[in-house]
Amino acid sequence: MATFELYRRSAIGMCLTESLDEMVSSGTLSPELAIQVLMQFDKSMTDALETQVKSKVTIKGHLHTYRFCDNVWTFILQDATFKSDECHEQVKRVKIVACDSNLLTQ
Repeated sequence: MATFELYRRSAIGMCLTESLDEMVSSGTLSPELAIQVLMQFDKSMTDALETQVKSKVTIKGHLHTYRFCDNVWTFILQDATFKSDECHEQVKRVKIVACDSNLLTQ
């Protein structure tokens, strides 16, 4: 199963990468094993979002920038509002990256 590496740029992905880098630098972990951990992280995040997340969110905001390159959409919204059944959040600026999940099965 192919995966995207998008989730490595999330807060938890960055912390994992930083921790793995420290472990490789100190000799606690081999670089090969660190790469395997990151690949498993990619698979686990993709699977968890596919199977465990059932929430729906409505996003409204002012579209600042959008682009489509290599089957990946990138949107930058300003003054965005996120609404779900449980909460309502406003953010000054948000970047949304969307990929076609059908590409994972190719």
